[in-house]
Amino acid sequence: MPDSPLNSPLNSPNSSAFRRPTRASALTRRSLLTGAGALGIGALLTACGSDDKKAKADSAGSAESGPWSFKDDRGKTARTDQLPQKIVAFISTAAALHDYGVECTGVFGPSEPIGGKPNPQAGDLDLTKLTSLGQAWGEFNIEKYAALQPDLLISNMFPPPDLWFVPAESAKKIEALAPSVGITGGRVSLRQPLKRYTELAQSLGADLTAKKITDAKARFDRAEKTLREAAAAKKADGGLKVLAMTGDAEQMYVGVPDSYCDLNYFKDLGVDFVEGEKSDEFGFWEFLSWENADKYHADLIMIDNRSTALPAAELAKRPTWNRLPAVKADQTTPWSMEERYSYAGFAPVLEQLAAAITKSKRLV
Repeated sequence: MPDSPLNSPLNSPNSSAFRRPTRASALTRRSLLTGAGALGIGALLTACGSDDKKAKADSAGSAESGPWSFKDDRGKTARTDQLPQKIVAFISTAAALHDYGVECTGVFGPSEPIGGKPNPQAGDLDLTKLTSLGQAWGEFNIEKYAALQPDLLISNMFPPPDLWFVPAESAKKIEALAPSVGITGGRVSLRQPLKRYTELAQSLGADLTAKKITDAKARFDRAEKTLREAAAAKKADGGLKVLAMTGDAEQMYVGVPDSYCDLNYFKDLGVDFVEGEKSDEFGFWEFLSWENADKYHADLIMIDNRSTALPAAELAKRPTWNRLPAVKADQTTPWSMEERYSYAGFAPVLEQLAAAITKSKRLV
């Protein structure tokens, strides 16, 4: 992933927003990223169950014994002689696959508990059963990876073609050890990665008719309806402005909604967002000094919930933060910037946002 002002992960004291952002001029593109109804599972099963062999090979592969293939969002087709068994994935990717009953052998990316509670990026994974190749940006242990004898590597992309948390300087060496799949999570609606991970999971053997999976999809559909109704009710009552942000010791970063698949999707459901101005060519954030944190009016603030984001106790030390109307009114809610791309993962996210919008009032 090339160094440029919007893509370094807030993962260590020396990084920007996946690494903590330091100065806007010193940020890299990886610094601040993660971060009307998705395609129904029944419809997806029909599509992926087509007898068209080319469609199977180019789209969702085949869960049957024998050769396996899957065309990813880079346009690359990963191929193996048989269904992959030893899968290594970015932490939230592994968590999404777990929701479909597809288990990984190894993971990379932040998975340590936050304040004694499970890391939200890890979902329902049992981390004691997984080999971690590294927690922070740049920590990808190639020797451990090779020792796992991987069949497949999977990660997100923000945007393509770079695999999230796969170090650019080691990417060729890492990808030479096993085929890889990349699913994009930037500049598209959430509908797309949800659909693509469902297709990928099915290709890897997931039974999309399993009760756990259909129940999760049903809950997601209900949550989507609830959020749409909550947003419409607030619009009818005069409107409610929502701002999504993260921060570091020096700056606050306002999200550009169309660049994030979840915010993009929430907009489709009627949520009215503050539109941060693109501070660089990558266009994920607007960089604001803490002195200018009050540039935008917001009635509700969504706060980055990742383990490496500036915690609430640190935010509270900044006078301009405490003076924001939404903060004074206690109208804030966590932003699951890197939630796993599964219906089970996002149903609670939609429910939480709907509840926050319903509870919040328009502020003057």
